[in-house]
Amino acid sequence: MISKANLKKTIDDLPDRFSLEELMEKVILLDKIERGYKQSEAGQVVVESEVEEEMAKWYC
Repeated sequence: MISKANLKKTIDDLPDRFSLEELMEKVILLDKIERGYKQSEAGQVVVESEVEEEMAKWYC
């Protein structure tokens, strides 16, 4: 969930004229970042070694 303060800052950082697509890209990115922070705080992370093991299965 996006905080109103972060959304306002994102909008304020945009140029005076912008497309709806630009706004949506920024909002989607902001949402993903905030979700990532919350997952990290909750310990819902994958350590690098686990990622490397999984990738090795894909490319071997």
